[in-house]
Amino acid sequence: MTEDLQGLLEKINRDGVEKANAEAARIVEEARAKAAAIVKAANEEAAKAKADAEKDAAGYAERAKTTIAQAARDTVIMVGASVESMLKKLLEENVDKTLADPKNVAALTLEAVKGLTGEAEVAVPPALAATLKAQLASQKNVTVVTDETLGTGFSVMLEGRRVERAFTGEAIAAELAKRLRPDLAKLVKA
Repeated sequence: MTEDLQGLLEKINRDGVEKANAEAARIVEEARAKAAAIVKAANEEAAKAKADAEKDAAGYAERAKTTIAQAARDTVIMVGASVESMLKKLLEENVDKTLADPKNVAALTLEAVKGLTGEAEVAVPPALAATLKAQLASQKNVTVVTDETLGTGFSVMLEGRRVERAFTGEAIAAELAKRLRPDLAKLVKA
């Protein structure tokens, strides 16, 4: 009976060890499966995070490109406006200088009233009135009057002062600037 008992104990021991080994193998396999699932989920999450980061980076790069393009456009516009302002000021200074000379104003006035059949009144700044009256004396249909509001240049009034054409420094410079603006814009953008 001792032998039977010994056999029984060995069998119980073997069965216990086998069960313990099977349980250990099952636990190890379960742990491996869980570890594989965790690694797979982590890899998927990392891939998703990488894809999101790449997408965000591409979006940031595109926005940066757009911002740079807008800044460049704004800079070109600012430079163009600055150059246009400088050109207009330079034009005004040079036109005013030219229109301060009575000979130039007389020549321009004669050209402006040439061919007029009706009466014309030419308004000039006080500093030019006497000289222009003398130079335009041969023009019987032209009357020279003084206008305190004119800085430089002159204005011609026709049809009983209903139609006026200004040939002031400011008006001539503005017209020249307007005509030069398209060419200036091409130069600034080039």
